[in-house]
Amino acid sequence: MENVVIVGGGLAGLVSAIGLAQAGLSVTLVEKKGYPFHKVCGEYISNEVLPYLQCLGADVASLHPAHISNLLLSSPSGKSLSAKLDLGGFGLSRYTFDNYLYQIAQEKGVTFKLQTTVQDVLFADDVFEVKLSGGESLNAYVVLGAYGKRTNLDRKLNRSFFSSRSPYIGVKYHVQLDFPKDLIALHNFKDGYAGISAIENDCYCLCYLTTRRNLRLHGTIPAMEEAVLHQNPHLRRVFKEADFLYNQPEVINEISFATKTCIENHMLMCGDAAGMVAPLCGNGMAMAIHSGKLATEQVTNYFNNGRNRQLLEQGYTQAWQQQFQNRLRIGRTVQHLFGSSVLSEMAVSTLKYIPAAIQLLMRQTHGQPF
Repeated sequence: MENVVIVGGGLAGLVSAIGLAQAGLSVTLVEKKGYPFHKVCGEYISNEVLPYLQCLGADVASLHPAHISNLLLSSPSGKSLSAKLDLGGFGLSRYTFDNYLYQIAQEKGVTFKLQTTVQDVLFADDVFEVKLSGGESLNAYVVLGAYGKRTNLDRKLNRSFFSSRSPYIGVKYHVQLDFPKDLIALHNFKDGYAGISAIENDCYCLCYLTTRRNLRLHGTIPAMEEAVLHQNPHLRRVFKEADFLYNQPEVINEISFATKTCIENHMLMCGDAAGMVAPLCGNGMAMAIHSGKLATEQVTNYFNNGRNRQLLEQGYTQAWQQQFQNRLRIGRTVQHLFGSSVLSEMAVSTLKYIPAAIQLLMRQTHGQPF
């Protein structure tokens, strides 16, 4: 019997695993892939996470991330505004960062089951049974769901958002480009937006969100990029001048910004499994790490205080909602605002003359150092 089984080895899962193992609990993490691996992600992380990563023994500076302090936002026609980032952040690929946290978790004593999928999670008599591919099962007192945006486990759990298809797809490249290393640029285009910012090793992450409709209209990703993304002159320059380091991009479908719950069948949901903030807000990675911290605190209290599941679930729900509910709501509003060419033109033009407004928006979608 394990104390904790974690389903999914992204940032939320890895941070939870490290924190719980550090607290003396037995932890098994199940991940469908093997480290290191690429993920569709903007790869910008707010500096708010640095104090907690340090508490976990993670020395981010040793990975030589890019240090990012400025924002550029452009409309589909190329109108732009600039702003200083309050806290700033760092750029680091998930390929490097997740693998580094995986190594720390191993050193802390976390057990990993890699290239393994979770088929089902059952709860009875106050204990979980986690059924794995290959026929093995794990038993645990606590299960954390940290498996990302959308998986078959959501269907098994009959989560409400799973029955509605999402129109969004995400595409990511790593590139080399003559571009400021201290800048994150967010460029809007018809039915989507792209972000570009520096990561380690003199490379840049170029990641964009758009719709299946855009892709269907043009047939292929390169054709869509030329017909749609290139209409923004900033993006046209990036695509013309960059050296692309992948043979083909990383792509993910069915990205959902629908409201989710942070408890499902007594599982504690973390990261994108509990709710995804619009990528334009630039804070999904920090929120995943913070949710891992909240889960660690609540689960540690659960084992230290007589294993009261009702208090565990109430405590986690309250802490999660207090930290993230408002940010996700604002993120959904931002998502609609910049999904339209007309509205994004108006927003950029307006925000350019009200610099305090964009600072306020960033503060509403980011947290304080934790």
